Amino acid sequence: MIKRLAFLLLFAFAGFCQDYKLETISSAPAVPAAYSSLLDATGYRVVGSSGPWCEVWFRKSIPTGPKSSDEAITLPLTQGELIGVIRFPGQGADRRGQVVKAGWYTLRYSLFPVDGAHQGVAPQRDFALLTPIASDPDPNAMPDFGALVDMSRKSGTAHPVVFSLETPAGSTFPAVAKEGEKDWTLSVKVGSLAFSIILVGQAAG
Repeated sequence: MIKRLAFLLLFAFAGFCQDYKLETISSAPAVPAAYSSLLDATGYRVVGSSGPWCEVWFRKSIPTGPKSSDEAITLPLTQGELIGVIRFPGQGADRRGQVVKAGWYTLRYSLFPVDGAHQGVAPQRDFALLTPIASDPDPNAMPDFGALVDMSRKSGTAHPVVFSLETPAGSTFPAVAKEGEKDWTLSVKVGSLAFSIILVGQAAG
């Protein structure tokens, strides 16, 4: 147990200490046919000094609704909405510091609950939860919070695999930028919806 913890800490530290850049992928993702028509043919590769960290393809259009009256909710999205897909060519990690196996995952929108157990994880409640794409066959599904958490745990992790979503700090899209001491964001604009996803880093809570 101690050796595994030491490995995870070393792995996370190595990820945080790199600088990252953005590359454009001009080919469509190799995903099941059910997803192909919904995803943009252009993807983004986030690359560190040790090589590619992840590759992301977003939807051509992400359905939006009215802005929430809750100031901690920054994006006008619906629970369970598909945002895109992400591929880790090698071992990755999420905001909780959980190791994520290489492979393809869906990105779906959710909010962390206001239950006292998530204090300090982020100033906003918006997150993307990852599910192995083989365990998420219907891109048009809208899983509720409990169902999405169960789906995400099929990644082989104790908790759902999560990445923070937030309002972009800048106005250049697409862009990768450092945020704070250890976080790196990918900022994109899908239609009229602009947002950032923290793909490298670990929450304090």
